[in-house]
Amino acid sequence: MEHVRIEDVDEWMGPSDCKRPLGRALDTDDVAINYYELLPSESFAFGYHRHSDQEEIFIVLSGTVTFETEAGEQVVGEDSAIRFEPGVFQRGVNEGTDRVRALAIGAPQESGETEILRDCSSCADRTPQSIEPGDDCLHTVCIECEATTGTFT
Repeated sequence: MEHVRIEDVDEWMGPSDCKRPLGRALDTDDVAINYYELLPSESFAFGYHRHSDQEEIFIVLSGTVTFETEAGEQVVGEDSAIRFEPGVFQRGVNEGTDRVRALAIGAPQESGETEILRDCSSCADRTPQSIEPGDDCLHTVCIECEATTGTFT
């Protein structure tokens, strides 16, 4: 048995104000669990993305998240959940004015290949992206033209 306090788990760099990898802290074998806090305009992910082998469930504890999906926009409010099967594109964003608190659960723990799409101003299109480390930050980089499309601390 493992036990952790969410506030005691170290934060990870990314597109959200707070991401704490609870699954790692709890030493899970088969499931990924992440705690998030999103400020207005922040997202869970680096872009519109899909995981080849992992289904994801997002549980919104407070606030409202708007998910861009292949089926259209899905708004998920407090005390609600949404599930995405493997291979389905999605991106959850806090489009409100209040802080969002949420849990993301993924199974299996290893997500397989992750495909990320972001708007690239150089290509004038939404293009595949990679995530590259920088000095105390992460960058999303267009695979087609190598332009930096985002910087995250």
